Amino acid sequence: MEWFAAGWQERPKGSDVRQDETTAGPAIVWFRDDLRLADHPALEAANASGRPVLCLFVLEQGTERRPSGAAARWWLDKSLAALDGNLRQLGGRLTVRRGDPRHILPELAASTRAAELHFNRRYDRDGREIDETVAAELRRLGTTVADHPGWLLFEPGTLRTKTGTPFRVFTPFWKAHRPHLAPRARLYRRPEAMSFFGDRIASEPLASLGLHPTHPDWSGGLAESWAPGEAGAKARLLAFLDTGLPRYAGERDFPAADASSSLSPHLRFGEIAVARVVHEVMKAEAAGSVPVEAAEKFLAEIGWREFAWHLLSSFPDLATRNFQTGFEHFAWRTDATDFRAWSTGRTGYPIVDAGMRQLWQTGFMHNRLRMIAASFLVKHLLIDWRQGEQWFWDTLVDADAASNPFGWQWVAGTGADAAPYFRVFNPVAQGEKFDPDGAYVRRFVPEVAGLPNRFLHRPWEAPPLLRPPSAIYPSPIVDHEEGRKRALAAFAERR
Repeated sequence: MEWFAAGWQERPKGSDVRQDETTAGPAIVWFRDDLRLADHPALEAANASGRPVLCLFVLEQGTERRPSGAAARWWLDKSLAALDGNLRQLGGRLTVRRGDPRHILPELAASTRAAELHFNRRYDRDGREIDETVAAELRRLGTTVADHPGWLLFEPGTLRTKTGTPFRVFTPFWKAHRPHLAPRARLYRRPEAMSFFGDRIASEPLASLGLHPTHPDWSGGLAESWAPGEAGAKARLLAFLDTGLPRYAGERDFPAADASSSLSPHLRFGEIAVARVVHEVMKAEAAGSVPVEAAEKFLAEIGWREFAWHLLSSFPDLATRNFQTGFEHFAWRTDATDFRAWSTGRTGYPIVDAGMRQLWQTGFMHNRLRMIAASFLVKHLLIDWRQGEQWFWDTLVDADAASNPFGWQWVAGTGADAAPYFRVFNPVAQGEKFDPDGAYVRRFVPEVAGLPNRFLHRPWEAPPLLRPPSAIYPSPIVDHEEGRKRALAAFAERR
């Protein structure tokens, strides 16, 4: 796949024009959740202008936007370092600031006499409002401002229901959008040469941002599991196309199978463009190198990401308010002991505990386990989905503003196209179906690793001589059937 090195499109004529920095104001590229050089519309436009480019990242502080969780901050630290390294290979660097971009961008534009500002759009309400304020102020200063589509496959609102409203159900959403999905004729190469605005601009050292955890440094498992940065994203996509995608349709729900893409954190930080991922999957499908069913199932998962962002664009309080307002007065339980057992992987249900421990150790959880663990918290324990969403927000390396709350509301039955309230995952049945030989559970719950398969997902039924003592591994904190009945009664009462 030579596209990593050679790219797809030549830069427009004039992009190699170099102007004296004393007479030419820079074109600022404002990086956000798009920490890459390839397939980057804003960077391509700035480079094509012929002006020296100033590459900027602002760690936003003091704004209305939701601060990133701890695991995401760890990833951001490594991703920014990788981006800076890639820019230095081209003779430039990443300028880093922290604070409110509504103050930082105008000050920087004025001090550098910036001629242009380019950025890729974002779709959360607070982000859009910040961008609009920045754009208005820079235009007042005489700077040309251009925003570019670079985060989604389709701009929200491009396609709507027959009544002109945003889609609230995934199947018709994807049915309307899928026919317009095709390998992109226009993708952007990684720049081979750039002219940069001088290195006299003040920049915060990455270490001063405090993104990497200290006292203690709990990130060892994350570092062992991931390679943040554009190179890691490209390698992950290649590996998935080669070994994961062909098996995706049949094995994607089995956490021990390693058939999922693991691209979500790379997409979360924009280290690879979603358009590039779709392009390569559709090329493989058209070439017959992967089964059509596998490719289409994976593209539909990309569609769910798209659907979540389209919803967030129309319903910006997705992380804090029930999409279905009838749940606003639902009688959630408050139980710190149960929540701690869930969050630390000590519920007594091995498949739930394995998922929660994978999350803590690696900053990631297989999608099937996300559904099982979330269902257990919301249905078996009747704890508000917002508590679980916040825990995932803090511990997932791929937690984003749309997919994380959307997934939680889907499981809770409070969201758009949500699972019905009477759907309560049986953690024993789920474990026996999707981890039948126990390879996944044995990896993350070693306390039960010695049990025969028939007892692995129900260790409390094992003979006393085989069963781990409760001090080592707990009995279930709630009986499945009792928890299910309690949930059904509570949800039925709300209805």
